[in-house]
Amino acid sequence: MTAMYSIGMLSRFSGVNIETIRYYEKIDLLRAPGRASNGYRQYDSASLQRLAFIRRGRELGFSIDEMRELLSLADHPERPCADADGMTRAHLDDIDGKIRDLQRMRRALRQVADCRGRTAEHCELLQALAMPDASSTSRPSADTPRPFR
Repeated sequence: MTAMYSIGMLSRFSGVNIETIRYYEKIDLLRAPGRASNGYRQYDSASLQRLAFIRRGRELGFSIDEMRELLSLADHPERPCADADGMTRAHLDDIDGKIRDLQRMRRALRQVADCRGRTAEHCELLQALAMPDASSTSRPSADTPRPFR
């Protein structure tokens, strides 16, 4: 006989909270389960495996739409792996871009960390934030209010 799980047990075993499970059902990422005679949801081991698959994919940063495609591939094992490989490469490119952005932010924050100014007027972070953006094409006019002054 197949093991059956309540939504609480499914949540505990999968590591996915109950509201997220209900949301995944609502958006058809997880199939709606059968109901016991008392009306409670009853999930089988296939639901637990599918939910664990979704959780792992989401932990890797795949979007809901990407998970939908990955689940479609998993549900059709005869399909070529090239689609999953393409998604993986695109996701890696996105992650690399985010890492570059984070490193840039880190460098900028390190430049203003440990400010020696005693007051906000001399705070290096506030001065850096008040500087016009070098990539901006518009120049502030003489009557443009200066922040933090």
